[in-house]
Amino acid sequence: MSWTRDPNPSSPRRGYHHGNLREALIQAAQELIGAKGPAGFTIAEAARLAGVSPAAPYRHFRDAESLLAEVATRGFEAFRTRLAAALDSAPADPPRAAETVGRAYLAFAREEPAFYAAMFEARIARDPYPDLQAAGDRAFGVLRALADRLSAAARIQPRPPALMIALHIWSTSHGIASLFGRPDPSRRPLPMSAEDLLEASMLIYLQGLGVPPSGSA
Repeated sequence: MSWTRDPNPSSPRRGYHHGNLREALIQAAQELIGAKGPAGFTIAEAARLAGVSPAAPYRHFRDAESLLAEVATRGFEAFRTRLAAALDSAPADPPRAAETVGRAYLAFAREEPAFYAAMFEARIARDPYPDLQAAGDRAFGVLRALADRLSAAARIQPRPPALMIALHIWSTSHGIASLFGRPDPSRRPLPMSAEDLLEASMLIYLQGLGVPPSGSA
């Protein structure tokens, strides 16, 4: 597969040699989602951007949603890899791991807007796409592993279930990423970075759990 990349996603691709049509369509869809969002994406545009006929995508994808689901699946796989690396960087320090995973979450949302939009904003039903469901579950599994560490370190009684902690971490990280983590001139400006806001939120949450501060005995 080869093509000459054009920085303008509204221009059709030139030089695509049909070596791997499926891969070309996925990358075209990712570019379109990044430029227009999942609501503005069509399979015809992906075909045009890949430099193929409007009928060509249907050899590999039954409709635009199935192509969008493939982008989302790949996004969750990359997301899991990013979060897992962050978690593994602080194996013996749960508060530090929470901070590092949170920062990785925000970095992914900022650096991979097309993946993030396909994953969380496309409203794709999971049942028809088991690979997408599995990829999402594996990504959430990293947050669950972090929550297990935090639950084990918590001093309050009774300890909240690890699943609840994982959902709290996810909702906090996702809320800050969605509201403040990506460029959007229409949103309220913050007097601090999104990373600092998330760190402060996690500190308050971990204090509520009774998790000892990072580096404490």
